[in-house]
Amino acid sequence: MRETNDSISILLIEDNEGDIRLTKEALSMGKIKNSLTVLHDGEEAIKHLKTLRNENPKVLPDLVILDLNLPVIDGLEVLKFIKNDKILAKLPVVVLTTSKDNDDIKKAYSYHANSFITKPIDWEQFVDVIKSIEEFWLSIVKLPPRSE
Repeated sequence: MRETNDSISILLIEDNEGDIRLTKEALSMGKIKNSLTVLHDGEEAIKHLKTLRNENPKVLPDLVILDLNLPVIDGLEVLKFIKNDKILAKLPVVVLTTSKDNDDIKKAYSYHANSFITKPIDWEQFVDVIKSIEEFWLSIVKLPPRSE
């Protein structure tokens, strides 16, 4: 378990530059010290996570925020990869997407997403959603210790 003054590592897998900028802004306004890594497509995300898992599991992110509508490899495939991997499976994955499709919601939860949130269109609501994710996942929930 990390101490409350430790920096929390967040992996954002998102291809929309506007959403990336808003997420960065919202996280910078939060109470939790964090480091944010941004990856822009599913293939890049899988390669990055494989590298971390194989080279130094202690630096895996504390939280993954995942869009479903990604180029190259879609977010559902990234989610399946994470949750089917023995080491990565314990990573909390928040799906944050524009999709409201019931099939996407069902698939995300069947692949063991920790939550599914539809992105609000309004800027203030988007910021509130990011702050809520931060508050819940980084202040309220007890995250598992980083891999030894």
